[in-house]
Amino acid sequence: MHGSSDWPHCSFLELAGLATAVPCGRLHTKHVLREWQLDHLIDDAETLVSELLTNAVKASWSPQGAGLIALRLLADRERLLIEVWDQSPADPQPREAHDESESGRGFTVIDAISHRWGFRRTSHSQKVVWCELLTRGQALNVLEDYHP
Repeated sequence: MHGSSDWPHCSFLELAGLATAVPCGRLHTKHVLREWQLDHLIDDAETLVSELLTNAVKASWSPQGAGLIALRLLADRERLLIEVWDQSPADPQPREAHDESESGRGFTVIDAISHRWGFRRTSHSQKVVWCELLTRGQALNVLEDYHP
């Protein structure tokens, strides 16, 4: 993965690992993608952010309470990268959900919607789960044209 300085568009949001983090992350994503003129990606990106943040909230909870999680959005002319940090030493475990299950479909959804996804460890107790959407070259020069 690239550092954020390699991307013309970057947004970072740190949240407490509470259930309210999911709608906050969705709304943040919606507004940021509108600003970046990537409206055509909003629905898919909101779904992916929702799945990733839901997993991060669950993974970051401990008997001491909610941990910190973070959402980073990176975009260029070719792709939107969604990254979510959590506070868990466990690797993501995609699983098959039964028809009557109310959970367990997150990675199936992520795999179906995103171009690709994966994860990387930043430390023993922290990881970043990421996924990518292709922008089809439609990211506009919102920030590149600005020269202070």
